[in-house]
Amino acid sequence: MESLVLILSPVFQFLQWILAQLRITRLAQRSLLRVLAAGPVPQHVGFVMDGNRRYARGKGKLVQEGHGDGYLALRRVLEICLRLNIRCVSVYAFAIDNFKRPQQEVDSLMQLAESKLLELCSHGDLLQEYGVKLNVIGRRTLFPDSVQAAVRKAEDLTKGNNRSILNVCMPYSSRDEMTTAVEECIREALAKDVDYFTADDPIEGITEDIIDSHLMSVKRGSPPLDILIRTSGVKRLSDFMLWQCCENTQLHFSNTYWPDFGLFDFVPIIFEWQKSVSRLHF
Repeated sequence: MESLVLILSPVFQFLQWILAQLRITRLAQRSLLRVLAAGPVPQHVGFVMDGNRRYARGKGKLVQEGHGDGYLALRRVLEICLRLNIRCVSVYAFAIDNFKRPQQEVDSLMQLAESKLLELCSHGDLLQEYGVKLNVIGRRTLFPDSVQAAVRKAEDLTKGNNRSILNVCMPYSSRDEMTTAVEECIREALAKDVDYFTADDPIEGITEDIIDSHLMSVKRGSPPLDILIRTSGVKRLSDFMLWQCCENTQLHFSNTYWPDFGLFDFVPIIFEWQKSVSRLHF
């Protein structure tokens, strides 16, 4: 027995050291977030969550596992944003064009969406803890009935939350969002249902501001987009929030695959944004 204790003692000491380091690391991370939150903080950050499949191939995992790890990254990054008091986070979860991917992958993504939407919104989970309202932005009628039901239930569970917003954009494309907004404006103009169309020709009364107010994300309460981040090293927008990021949005392209994206990838981006805001005030 004594010999067993002698053998295991160094192991226990090593485990205690690891736990101590983890506690120190968590404390340091929280301190860093408090320092960042004391300065100017963006109100709306968007993420193109790219690289799940390449991450999976690099790790020798199935594509479905890569998407599952991507969901864990979403939870991790979302909590960082909420600790920084960022009011609105938008993520590009599924493009309309993604329905063209292999059916097995699409089916797996639909199952993941159905289960994780409800998990995110369950009692005591992240969204409830931080008072986050969930919006699913996109052409939702393209989803299977079971996913549409999960979307409705998830949104209903968080409809009373008002501290922050999470926009999960799926199935989404920016061109579809803009087209839908313009269509709504035209229908309202022709029907003369609203009093802001004052011109003789009601179509002439459709302004940029009116179109902006009809965007799906804006209608759900989203503030202007401050930062747009795309992971995996790819430098294109891929039809995500094109209208929202055309003027004052900072664009950042990270080489990190989305499942690996974390605090130390995000902090330099926040610092850069804070520096740019500070320059504007001097």
